[in-house]
Amino acid sequence: MLKWLLVFCLGWAVTAHAEAPPQTPIDRQALVTRHNPHFTRPDPHAPVMLGNGNLGFTADITGLQTFPEQYSNLAPLLTMAQWAFHTFPNPQGYKETDGQRRIEAPGRGPQAFDYMASFDDLKTHPAYGWLRDNPHRFSLGRIALALTGRDGKRATFADLSATDQTLDMWTGVLTSRFVFEGEPVEVQTRVHPTRDMVLVNIFSKAVATGRIAIDVRYPGVAANVNPDPSDWVRDDLHKTQVLKTAPGRMLLKRQLDNTVYYSGLLAPGATIRKTGAHSVRVVAQKGDRLTVLVSFERTQAAAANPQDYAQAVTAVADNWRQYWKTGGVIDFSGSTDPRAVELERRVVLSQYLQAINGAGELPPQEEGLFSNSWSGKFHLEMHPWHSGHFATWGRPEKLERSLGWYVTRLPKAKAAAARHGVKGAWWPKMSGPEARNSPSPIGPFIMWQQPHPIYLAELAWRANPEKKTLRAYGELVDQSAQLLATWPLWDEAGKRYVLGPPIIPVQENYDPMTTQNPAFELEYVRFGLQTAQKWRERQGLPRNADWDTVIAKIAPLTVRDGLYLPAETSPEFWRNAFSPACRRHAAAPQCQNKDHPSFLMAYGLIGSDRVDADTMRRTLRAAEGNWDLRQTWGWDFPMIAMTAARLGEPEDALDWLFIDLKNNRWGSTGMTPRVHLDTAGDSMLPDVAKAVGPDGPGYRRAAETYFPSNGSLLLAVGMMAAGWDGSTGPAPGFPREGWRVRVENIQPLP
Repeated sequence: MLKWLLVFCLGWAVTAHAEAPPQTPIDRQALVTRHNPHFTRPDPHAPVMLGNGNLGFTADITGLQTFPEQYSNLAPLLTMAQWAFHTFPNPQGYKETDGQRRIEAPGRGPQAFDYMASFDDLKTHPAYGWLRDNPHRFSLGRIALALTGRDGKRATFADLSATDQTLDMWTGVLTSRFVFEGEPVEVQTRVHPTRDMVLVNIFSKAVATGRIAIDVRYPGVAANVNPDPSDWVRDDLHKTQVLKTAPGRMLLKRQLDNTVYYSGLLAPGATIRKTGAHSVRVVAQKGDRLTVLVSFERTQAAAANPQDYAQAVTAVADNWRQYWKTGGVIDFSGSTDPRAVELERRVVLSQYLQAINGAGELPPQEEGLFSNSWSGKFHLEMHPWHSGHFATWGRPEKLERSLGWYVTRLPKAKAAAARHGVKGAWWPKMSGPEARNSPSPIGPFIMWQQPHPIYLAELAWRANPEKKTLRAYGELVDQSAQLLATWPLWDEAGKRYVLGPPIIPVQENYDPMTTQNPAFELEYVRFGLQTAQKWRERQGLPRNADWDTVIAKIAPLTVRDGLYLPAETSPEFWRNAFSPACRRHAAAPQCQNKDHPSFLMAYGLIGSDRVDADTMRRTLRAAEGNWDLRQTWGWDFPMIAMTAARLGEPEDALDWLFIDLKNNRWGSTGMTPRVHLDTAGDSMLPDVAKAVGPDGPGYRRAAETYFPSNGSLLLAVGMMAAGWDGSTGPAPGFPREGWRVRVENIQPLP
């Protein structure tokens, strides 16, 4: 064990075979590049993404955004930034309080929640709709090839042949090749690592004749911002103003209502001219090469700042090499299990996608910078699944970019807590940058995001156990813990603290006014308070006695017939779960075995010391046999794998990672879809079946990507490979037979 501990601490690779000697360092470039996405035709569900964490650029088979019609309408070709939020005019003067309704909270009296009785209220209460839709993400612009045939007509996709595209993840360059009217064309596309800037380099003899140029168009914002917020029709609702021109340069000011941003174009040796109210064309003056840099900036000064193309290319390559060289990696080469190659592919592609979509200055939305859902807002209960892995995979600074948002929004969160008559910081569920909760029949009562800042801060501390980490997040941890300690109610009859009502668990299909003591929330509140006490001790502060009282007296998990219940108030849950009667009456209280099996997280995610392993093992078996898996989400499968791993069942953990379900289909770029079951009962019954797209009868594809799948995979596989507090041996979450697991720079989970 001492040998293996020494190897791990030095950051060398370890293997799942205890008898194997320490390995040489992983060839990281070979590991990454063997999974470079390669296309010879468009994948309609998977355009390629480029980005830097704050800017995301989605490209088609030409390397730009030339033929959006070749892709699903759920895969729009967008350019979105973390900071790029827009708000529609508010002539009625709707305020946050207009989205709140006072309801009787048991044991607390009337409370103002951001509540609407159902989504039908959006039709009758316009304030709810405005508050949900604003602010929202929008697309900054579209960069496309301007292809003109020899006949002078605009080319179509059919005019291209021999399309071939490769994303080199090691250096961050997308190389796209095709033939246009007999002329070979090569397009290189990159996104600058520190500027919100797209770099384009085109090689072709058709450039010299002007038949290949670049068009940059700036859209308005559509009334319906999901999934594509771009409006290409109503030109009068936004403005594009040329501020400066010079040879090969142009500076533009964009205004959409009260939202203002700037765009700079730099194209050495080219002509840049405005071709419409919101469009610009860049044409080479001579030669067979056209180089264009297009920036989108918050300030005029930034947009006016030129960037040398060669230096920018070097910066892109250096940034991505540094990302891959310094973070955590797992190498499965040499494994005999046929799934190993695919798991390695998913892991590498997830690392790439999360660097673009999960490492920005705000908590990411479910679709990241790829498209919009929920008006482009982020859901804080998903933040650990998106970004927690950065800390365990040796990249804590990428988690801390968004963790800092909580610190800046503490005053808002404290005001929300005071409104509910409790101490500390109350974090919203669905929000924009301003930290205002969105009206919802569900969101106001979801509470599992409240311990998240403590969990994420703890991951940051474990990655950097230094005083500066304590200084950065000490108040955040303290205020979040104050909420966790004062929200539970004292139950005098039971001499215990209880959670709810009102509360909706992670598994969202529960009545908030009758639900009490959901399993995961009980353990997560306790975990958060235990962790916050550790933070006090690290800072030289005494333990908070009130917190210790809640830790000691919070209600235990409820066990019935040897199984954990999802909530104390669901006593018949396992007795009738998934019975024929439940198929006919799926809304019955004893038929709630769908959505997230979150009670498993009490062990899998946080390893609660109150969980009995044998009871949890029986509960996992019950879930495997009775859960309606058609209605699970992409992050559920890695989460369940974490539970199986902690239970010492690595084969079961691998089976969960590879379970063949519609929300666990991993596409060519590493994205998973978000697919909904349209019917309440059995979707395969002929009278309710409905064929929709690629997902079959009864299913509706709601998004082409769902990034919590990628983040949760990294958190789970990292834990399975590097272990968790109390685990023993190398790669404890992987089977001993068939797997060769080499790990570098990944920390165990709590």
